[in-house]
Amino acid sequence: MANTQETNRIPLPMPPLRTVPLDGRGPEDVVVDAVGRVLTGVEDGRVLRLDAFPKGPQGAADTVAGAPRTEVIARTGGRPLGLEPLPDGGVLVCDARRGLLRVDPSDGTVRTLADTVDGAPLRFCSNATAAADGTVYFSVSSRRYPLDDWLGDILEHSGTGQLVRLRPGGSPEVVLDGLQFANGVALAPDESFVTVAETGSRRLTRLWLTGPRAGRRDVLADGLPGYPDNMSRGSGGLFWVALAGPRSTSLERLHRGKPALRQAVGSVARHVRPRPGPLVGVLALDASGRVVHDLRRRSPDYRMVTSVHEHDGHLILGSLHERALAVCAFPPASRG
Repeated sequence: MANTQETNRIPLPMPPLRTVPLDGRGPEDVVVDAVGRVLTGVEDGRVLRLDAFPKGPQGAADTVAGAPRTEVIARTGGRPLGLEPLPDGGVLVCDARRGLLRVDPSDGTVRTLADTVDGAPLRFCSNATAAADGTVYFSVSSRRYPLDDWLGDILEHSGTGQLVRLRPGGSPEVVLDGLQFANGVALAPDESFVTVAETGSRRLTRLWLTGPRAGRRDVLADGLPGYPDNMSRGSGGLFWVALAGPRSTSLERLHRGKPALRQAVGSVARHVRPRPGPLVGVLALDASGRVVHDLRRRSPDYRMVTSVHEHDGHLILGSLHERALAVCAFPPASRG
């Protein structure tokens, strides 16, 4: 049964953010490799690796002093979005224009793992996770709109997102279809299920992989207080979820309207580039879908958080909009 969240719950204030400037725009996803280095991709196709961040004083709200050393580990030739470090040192890269890639940081080699699904070009590959046996689950946000027109899909509510499975040595196969802007993907701690964020519906959808419910689809969490984007696993088996924006009642009214109206509004949106709002929000949920941490703050200097990763007592945030990462202390009052 879905765990429906109360949208009027009172969130805890997120600690002040410190920014980590980058030579590039739009670090959409942020992950940490096995030795604590931060990985992200920017809009010109580079995949960057940063040394560990200086901690700074608790609660500091400024730019990180002594910016970490940054190196380019690969150039995809497209637009890297979701990243996933692999046990052998490689990195999965979901490239919105090129498909599912594998990067070797030692020499910058980029290899295509999947660029078609069911005979159609793989466009808008968004986020991925890898199981212990090497199986990869990745999302396709939309089959109607490319990344540059993502807002059109959100407005049209096209329901053309997918969750795709790629077994070692196999071909991509769609395991969930009809998703509303499929986005972040994460496996349960015991790999009994995989969950995908449906940004357009403010919910986390679950596909059971083992046990008596294997192959069945249900909802892990519904009625989230914002639009879920990338996901990551944190301490205690929690799922961290970035909220790219707060709930919009006007958008919900549009989604209830006729398809022709939604399509018309979505088409107009292709020519609009609205400035994201100043609300930063992240959630952490347990494997039952219960919200354990709900952190939000108004931050006019850092907007549209699309990823969150817990590391070494801190939260590291990425954004499709900014030219920086952000970091804050994990608030002691919020610890579960």
